[in-house]
Amino acid sequence: MERRTLRRGSAGWLLLTGLGVAYVVSGDFSGWNVGLAQGGFGGLAIATALMGAMYACLVFSLAELSAILPTAGGGYGFARRALGTWGGFLTGTAILIEYILAPAAISIFIGDYVESLNLFGLTSGWPVYLACFAVFIGIHLWGVGEALRFSLVVTAVAVLALIVFALGAFTGFDPSNLDDIAVDTTAAGASSWLPLGLLGIWAAFPFGMWFFLGVEGVPLAAEEAKDPVRSMPRALSISMGILVLLALVTFLASTGARGADAIKDAGNPLVVALEGNPGLSWLKTFVNYAGLAGLVASFFSLIYAGSRQLFALSRAGYLPRFLSLTSKRKAPYLGLLIPGAIGFALAAATGNGPRMLNIAVFGATISYALMALSHIVLRKREPGLERPYRTPGGIATSSVAFVLALSALVATFLVDKDAAFIALGVYAVALAYFAFYSRHHLVASAPEEEFAALAQAEAELTRD
Repeated sequence: MERRTLRRGSAGWLLLTGLGVAYVVSGDFSGWNVGLAQGGFGGLAIATALMGAMYACLVFSLAELSAILPTAGGGYGFARRALGTWGGFLTGTAILIEYILAPAAISIFIGDYVESLNLFGLTSGWPVYLACFAVFIGIHLWGVGEALRFSLVVTAVAVLALIVFALGAFTGFDPSNLDDIAVDTTAAGASSWLPLGLLGIWAAFPFGMWFFLGVEGVPLAAEEAKDPVRSMPRALSISMGILVLLALVTFLASTGARGADAIKDAGNPLVVALEGNPGLSWLKTFVNYAGLAGLVASFFSLIYAGSRQLFALSRAGYLPRFLSLTSKRKAPYLGLLIPGAIGFALAAATGNGPRMLNIAVFGATISYALMALSHIVLRKREPGLERPYRTPGGIATSSVAFVLALSALVATFLVDKDAAFIALGVYAVALAYFAFYSRHHLVASAPEEEFAALAQAEAELTRD
């Protein structure tokens, strides 16, 4: 275990808050707008509100769980305590699917931005993807404190750009632009606000998630945080508040400035939203560069999250134990290099960013349901457990997150069945590995396993 330790006390609440926003901020620049094609303005607005409620409830639940179990395992650690070894592995695998596939997808989007901006004459392709993984993994290997400070700076630039964009776009705001998508008269419940009908709301769920996808990864930094019992709930709450505000202004400013129909299929919706105003050509260039900053922030932070989840699963024996070895600078170097190699290979081989993001969303929704269920189970089974922070609303809050997560999981099949079935296939292979091998080789001295063993001993003493 001495060769498998992280640098404690490297991140205070500010760096953790920056990490929470960094996970998500690229989703404000692109991707969410495809939900307009699925449900129109009204459908995406309702979907975003429901998914925002799901994330808010989940974040409050995770704040309590991370104060109870401040380890690098994050969601996997919570599920291990509440749902046993199978629940822990199911949750950890779902999180890994999200955090390995999402950086691969974002590296492709970074390549597209580099090409569109004509930076250094580069085109989108494997050299750009390789540079992304090599440079940013290198910063992570340097040290967690340096990595999180870099992430905070890039995230601040992206957030500032979104605010400047909204101020400019609102000068051309026209309410009639919001519902200009043609109505499908054959769809049940169709109207100008719901042009694809009531089913369009459900189909837009995965795209409403893009405004918040990844914020749940903040607890993965618990072992490297200063005073995680206090800083983790604070960072989660502030991150969520910032993301809600950014989602609101980005969504309204973009659709109101140019029209929902004009941006619904755009790869760079914020830039397209400004094309109707010739006086804002300077802002288009600025937003293009800021979009690249947003993608870099999310790419960088998601690499961090994936490495910590892999580290925790490996340290406990769920995955090969050599993956959790750390360097002299306390960085899980194999946990960074191997997922990075997989992500680069996927990006270079497929070039299909949207497909990989859909697979990542599938994994995310499974993990959300299991993490919310973990909160419910621990509240019922261990009501006397010391809780330095308590979720407002208790079980009712996590129950809302659980139901909405299951609804979002089903919605992924409405959007991209192939992606959902690919994710299921990966999941099945991982579960076979656990069933036949790794569950027989768990490491009792890993923090998550020690917590579980102590809880079991306490329960047996209580029964006696």
